[in-house]
Amino acid sequence: MEVPAIAPGKTRLGWIGTGVMGRSMAAHLIDAGFSMTVYSRTRAKAESLLEKGAAWADSPASVAGVSDVVFAIVGFPQDVREVFLGEAGALQGSSPGTILVDMTTSQPSLAVEIYQRAKERDVASVDAPVSGGDVGAREARLSIMIGGDREVVEALQPCWQAMGKTIVYQGGPGSGQHTKMVNQTLIATNMIGVCEALLYAYRAGLNMETVMQSVASGAAGSWSLSNLGPRIIANNFDPGFFVEHFIKDMGIALQEAHQMNLSLPGLALAHELYTALKAQGHGRDGTHALQLALARLSGIDWKNR
Repeated sequence: MEVPAIAPGKTRLGWIGTGVMGRSMAAHLIDAGFSMTVYSRTRAKAESLLEKGAAWADSPASVAGVSDVVFAIVGFPQDVREVFLGEAGALQGSSPGTILVDMTTSQPSLAVEIYQRAKERDVASVDAPVSGGDVGAREARLSIMIGGDREVVEALQPCWQAMGKTIVYQGGPGSGQHTKMVNQTLIATNMIGVCEALLYAYRAGLNMETVMQSVASGAAGSWSLSNLGPRIIANNFDPGFFVEHFIKDMGIALQEAHQMNLSLPGLALAHELYTALKAQGHGRDGTHALQLALARLSGIDWKNR
């Protein structure tokens, strides 16, 4: 397929999914000058975008019918399948030359399937999961990991630049999703370390804020420690990324690892701990709420300490 030039004021964008991150990402594209049509299962979550001038559509297919490029960021692989490949999915409404972009963290195999199904209709498909959480989405500082045909990915550069800071092409279809599995594996065990370290500081009677001043900028520093550590200390467990979605991601990574004959015991441990956290009623809290489950193991009521 011939890849069209993509530019504000010329290219019509569609957006599916207006959750914690999707709303901010779509807003940046509107601010960059792109026209947009949106769909979300809950229209109220799209109101801020409609107020910025976006149009509303009643289905993913309807979004694609009036768009040159359709982005989606939803929850689970079954949601991705529905919004792209379902009876009222974006592929059904796409014309030859349309570009579909999935920014959900999903299965690499599903990314390949969408790519192949789209290609049969002369439609392009790109998998482009992101990292950076709610803060990265709000501040347009996301890391975007991209798989698909290079010429399509390069044509989308004006869109990537509106949403992210680190934009890296990883290879063919599914490569973006595989890279995101690397990202999630790194985060999973790091979050255990962040939470256990703060538990240690608390039980030792240290001032956790001054401890953070000493350790966050040294060899022990990490994005999770610097950005989520203060939220843990402040008992702010609002979601930048939902626990239940992180469990989904780790499950995908473990499945992929199994298929590659990889043993990842650290990731498996993190998956079990987060599953316990969800069972305790924290599935819709942020991933840093792991602190509550780990504190409970030591008989500490973290919120009422």
